[in-house]
Amino acid sequence: VISPYDNVTTFMHEGASGGGKSEMLQHINREPDGQVLIGENLVTGERRLINIPLFCSFNPVTDDMALCHPSFQQGNGKLVVLDAENGWFIRVDSVLEYGSDPSLEKLTIHPKRPLLFLNINTLPGSTALIWNHIEDAPGKRCPNPRVIVPRDIVPNVVNKPVTVDVRSFGVRTPVCSKENPSYGIIGLFHILPPALAWLWRLVAPRGHANPSIVGGEGMASEGVGSYWPFATGKRVRHANLLLEQIIQTPRTIYTLVPNQHIGVWKVGFKPQMLMREYLTRRGSAKLRSDQYQPARCPLLGYELNYLTIEGSKIPTRFLQVHRQIEVGTDGYDEGAKILYNFFKKQLQPFLTDELSPVGRKIIDACLSGASVEEYNDVLPINYQYSFLTVKEIEEGVNGY
Repeated sequence: VISPYDNVTTFMHEGASGGGKSEMLQHINREPDGQVLIGENLVTGERRLINIPLFCSFNPVTDDMALCHPSFQQGNGKLVVLDAENGWFIRVDSVLEYGSDPSLEKLTIHPKRPLLFLNINTLPGSTALIWNHIEDAPGKRCPNPRVIVPRDIVPNVVNKPVTVDVRSFGVRTPVCSKENPSYGIIGLFHILPPALAWLWRLVAPRGHANPSIVGGEGMASEGVGSYWPFATGKRVRHANLLLEQIIQTPRTIYTLVPNQHIGVWKVGFKPQMLMREYLTRRGSAKLRSDQYQPARCPLLGYELNYLTIEGSKIPTRFLQVHRQIEVGTDGYDEGAKILYNFFKKQLQPFLTDELSPVGRKIIDACLSGASVEEYNDVLPINYQYSFLTVKEIEEGVNGY
């Protein structure tokens, strides 16, 4: 991603299906007056908009599957990845009308070669329009319309390995209020200590109204790394590999970002797009110490106290959900309990003899209700200008 000031930042957005991986390649749409809609309050109907004069530009690397082969790695403290696909399997359920995603619409209406459309209502010989979804029932759109796009026709696509600066993790969140608390308590984005980033990748929640999943209630896990449906072997082996990868890339920033809802605000995929805009503008500059604090729910890492993009301030209610009067601390804390119960259930199967000592310490910390700083003590969030090996970390654990 290239900022208006020529900063270049590489994001790798992860998460279960519905977590916003394909949507990370979408451009931000403006309102008719040129403003940017952050979200709409589902209780009061209030709409919150901001002004951003210039957006970042970006060069896509991958859709939702990346390869991080050991031969790519440069030993510089950051992960190096390459696209693992020749064709991108893009879900278009969020494209509801003309103008929802102009770039993808242009690419699919005037493709350089025939494309494969799935669950799109069209006729032979006609132009398929990605907002014309088939219906599962009268008036009920299919939740999983798709188009397969060869990556070599994607404009400005990158065809070489890239070094990742930010690894974000997306969670599809429901509405949360005092009356109906849920895990929709994640702010616009959070900064995660590496240990917490690892835990989120173990539990990999599919989240609210997942368009890829039919049936089922509440939170469900997609499995370790969010790629578990495609993996072989034991989960704990993959958990160890992920932890080793995180330890070996200490210069990486980890974030947690919701989509669909922040408390009672309907936000779609704006949180990850605004995070992309903000962190790219910052470049390598660190956040000020007064800009963040431990979240009320430690599983969410650090929450932001304030956020300004191009002079436009993001209201605190989008950064700290308990500040929303419709949620409050009571609704937030009930949502935190839902998250904790989910984590405790999903982490239990990893507690085997094969789990690394560092991993066991992190999971034990979670099960005992650790603070954000306790997670940070296991794997520091700040790059220390040295590279610890897995063995050195484990020796530190055993000598704790």
